[in-house]
Amino acid sequence: MSDGAPQIQLRGICRYYGAGETEVRALDDVDLTIRSGEFVAIMGPSGSGKSTAMNVIGCLDTPTAGSYHFEGVEVGDLDQDQRALLRRHYLGFVFQGYNLLARSTALENVELPLIYKGMARDERIARAREALSRVGLADRWHHDPSELSGGQQQRVAIARALAGRPDVLLADEPTGNLDSAKSREIMELLSDLNRQDGLTIVMVTHEEDMAAYAGRLVTFLDGRIASDAPTRRAGG
Repeated sequence: MSDGAPQIQLRGICRYYGAGETEVRALDDVDLTIRSGEFVAIMGPSGSGKSTAMNVIGCLDTPTAGSYHFEGVEVGDLDQDQRALLRRHYLGFVFQGYNLLARSTALENVELPLIYKGMARDERIARAREALSRVGLADRWHHDPSELSGGQQQRVAIARALAGRPDVLLADEPTGNLDSAKSREIMELLSDLNRQDGLTIVMVTHEEDMAAYAGRLVTFLDGRIASDAPTRRAGG
């Protein structure tokens, strides 16, 4: 549940590509506030700006104009190294493709970002085991991705994001490669992380039934926010 504190604030965000007649306005004067503890789904047709918005929030892309504040810090004032540190320490990422190392165990995959943080081995392993337990894979830590189902591989990817204890989890089409049953399992897990752990989640999806797990739905169209409203979950 949201505690009301603004965590992500986009003000007048524009992202243009090209110039002149070839200019594409991927984002055009977008205002968006996401508060701590919210679960926000972002939808829209192809080319609507939803993925560009996610990339800006995740510090994977830089806006052409406007301001982006993350927990009160103006991201535009940060240099490249500082933006990398923000991503590493405050943001967790989950993608449609699981992006797991094929020849590494589930535990080793979850450990990987903690190695980049310079964490000591014992603490790293404990943190990774804790994250795998949180996603229901405590007994599968020694399995390679080839020995896991698609849903289990996505759980490992979520555990990898959780191991860094991020303030915000950014999920880009997290159920895109899964069947309906496995998709529901992943969405129940994300919903649980949001409700029980208070983790802020921002998720891009093209599936309305997946977006219904969020508490708020933001719809993009032609680089602008077309609608922003609570879902039935928020109301019930």
